[in-house]
Amino acid sequence: MSDFSKRELAHKVIDRTLKAPVEETRELLHRDGELKPGLGKVTGVLALSLGFLSLLGVLAFHFPQYLTTPDLRHKYSVDVLRQLLLLALLVSGGMSLGNLILGRMRNLNIVAFALVIAATALGGSRVPVGNFPEHTPYVGLDWFILDLLGSTLIFVVIEKLFPLYKGQTLFRKEWQTDLKHFAVNHFIVGLALLVVNFLLHHLFGWLVRSDFQQAVQHIAFVPQLLLCILVADLAQYWTHRAYHEVPFLWRFHAVHHSVKTMDWLAGSRQHMLELIVTRVCVLAPLYILGFSEAAMNAYIIVVGFQAVFNHANVHLPWGPLKYLIVTPNFHHWHHASDDEAIDKNYAAHYAFLDYVFGTAVKSTKKFPEKYGVVGDYMPDGFVRQQLFPFRGSTKPAE
Repeated sequence: MSDFSKRELAHKVIDRTLKAPVEETRELLHRDGELKPGLGKVTGVLALSLGFLSLLGVLAFHFPQYLTTPDLRHKYSVDVLRQLLLLALLVSGGMSLGNLILGRMRNLNIVAFALVIAATALGGSRVPVGNFPEHTPYVGLDWFILDLLGSTLIFVVIEKLFPLYKGQTLFRKEWQTDLKHFAVNHFIVGLALLVVNFLLHHLFGWLVRSDFQQAVQHIAFVPQLLLCILVADLAQYWTHRAYHEVPFLWRFHAVHHSVKTMDWLAGSRQHMLELIVTRVCVLAPLYILGFSEAAMNAYIIVVGFQAVFNHANVHLPWGPLKYLIVTPNFHHWHHASDDEAIDKNYAAHYAFLDYVFGTAVKSTKKFPEKYGVVGDYMPDGFVRQQLFPFRGSTKPAE
């Protein structure tokens, strides 16, 4: 065989075993629409997702000082995480290998199985974790992995059981953009907390009074939590309203409102500067009042759940509760571009605030007809949306 023939054969082998699987997987990840069962796509996508997250998990075990969140690493069990990682590797490897044997979605499953092999070769669930320095710059990779897994398992199931729009697919249009928002918001958690804490202490530290804070902390847990949520929601309400009514601020908030399909991932679309400013405005009164650690931890759980749940493709019979607390039905109207929904339903937790301040939606329609910013002027893509406030136009005149 001539040297030319050998090179040609080598190129064909590389194209078939490396380039083709990567290109097909990349093309698949740029698509949207329904994953039809029975073709190996569903299990292939699951295998690919678990394989990728497993590889990230192994990297987090190798470099915990740089890739894990300090507040989390002191609370979760390493042994439990090892078992979850092993389970993910077994499930991903089993599904991808099974599809390869059956000849289903060959290229996609080659990539998934390669990710499992790479994660296993790097130590898998047996990577030793020794002592490491605590005070180092970090990326919230562990927070991204755990929250993505948890949110997917919880909210996708809820959306499938109680859908508002029954024909809506999991991989709807622009899901890739919102997943990037989700990832970046989790990766910069360390930087965001650092900036927020710095601003809180330097802007509002002079207002803190220890005797007043002690009085607040002596309130029983349940009423203290309810008061904490109320204070936070009042701050959030007026901050949120300012984003809508001040044209310059709307440039940033329009990124969040540009979502045209509501689901559990939609709430992640947010400009990074808005994320930081809103946290400062909401946490400032809580910092000044000095709520107990238990109340603050419970509030964080509540706000974390509602931030995802209220954007989800979910419809439940809420009855009179819909006038008291914010539900997906209530918040969906806030994201609607129907005429009667513009600049309405600002509350994040207590729906009655909008009724008190006269900003609750009044409509004879049961559900909104369309979502997104009026005029649909927001570009798609994470980077372009982050740059939009400095390039784009303000909210169109009504």
